[in-house]
Amino acid sequence: MPYNYNKADFLCSYFDAKELPLEKKPEVVFVGRSNAGKSSMINKLVNRKKFAYTSSKPGKTAAINYFSIDNSIYIVDLPGYGFAQRSKTERRGWGSLIETYFALGRDMRLVVLLIDIRHGPTEDDVMMYEYLMSKTVPFCVAATKSDKVSKTAAKEMVESISEQFGVNAFAFSSENGEGVDTLKAIIEDLTEAKDD
Repeated sequence: MPYNYNKADFLCSYFDAKELPLEKKPEVVFVGRSNAGKSSMINKLVNRKKFAYTSSKPGKTAAINYFSIDNSIYIVDLPGYGFAQRSKTERRGWGSLIETYFALGRDMRLVVLLIDIRHGPTEDDVMMYEYLMSKTVPFCVAATKSDKVSKTAAKEMVESISEQFGVNAFAFSSENGEGVDTLKAIIEDLTEAKDD
């Protein structure tokens, strides 16, 4: 059964991963660079323009943001990484927050790794990919902002990312909706797989 993505609620922002809600539900986790478009992707997923906060300053959100979809699953927005203007102490803090989250044993069904299609995978993206591989967590790769490049360039970049990461990456646009149905299908497939 598809989820009712219109039935979405913001739950809370957590600055300490150990304060996360005790109730366990399937979790879909969004990770990516600070300007990769995580908030825009979540907004498009639930069809609301200002559901997830989009900062005018990349890297400003330093919390784990929890959202509920259809009272069935959690959408988890992790802090963006790789923003150079933040101090080393802040970047270490974010890394610690993310690592603590992954170590808590939450019911993590899927990680969505966002990569800006205009630039391709950065060193930070490759590090996150390697981190996810070490955790053996199911993940998919979304090449965001596909509306910002030509269809040919988008196709070439998606193929390049797929080959580099060994997954079937897909193009995504929060402007024209490309990839939304693909993302929903992946989410539904992986979050319902363990359900009785």
